[in-house]
Amino acid sequence: MTATDVPHSGVLNRTAIAELVTGGAALPLLSEYIDLAQQLQPNGFDLTLHSIARFGPAAGAGRLGVADADRRLPRPRPLSYDDGDWWRLDQEAYLITFNEFVNLPRSLMALCRPRSSLLRSGVAIHTAVWDAGYSGRGQALLTVYAPAGWRVRQNARIAQLVFLPLAQPDAAGYAGRYQGENL
Repeated sequence: MTATDVPHSGVLNRTAIAELVTGGAALPLLSEYIDLAQQLQPNGFDLTLHSIARFGPAAGAGRLGVADADRRLPRPRPLSYDDGDWWRLDQEAYLITFNEFVNLPRSLMALCRPRSSLLRSGVAIHTAVWDAGYSGRGQALLTVYAPAGWRVRQNARIAQLVFLPLAQPDAAGYAGRYQGENL
């Protein structure tokens, strides 16, 4: 299956995703994954945890104005492991980076949702829409709500990316400031 063969309705299933990952395209849908068989799901693809950064006061305040020039992002600091390749997270917000490199064709968009084990642990992942044409190693906001905190291991499967075909491929595709991020 190529990007031009993507169906124009529904959510991509495991078979369609696998074909877009391993089908020999110059730019596969996903690369740098940990275990393809384990990460392929019936309705999406599990993303794994590469790194965590803490916002904290030293990160500074972000801001968003009307013009792109008015945008300022905080600078979270990388969080070190506390036990081998495990992190101990307190009740606060963190910036996480995924391992997988995502290359969305102009005919697909994606939504990223937390795995249910996180929700059952009092942890949430917040994301934005992954626009058609985006390429990069995505990031998300991970918020620990559980008063006792949470522990997570590097490379753990923490979110699922769900792929939705567009009615028609977008003529230009994503061209924003996050194109090619975290390479």
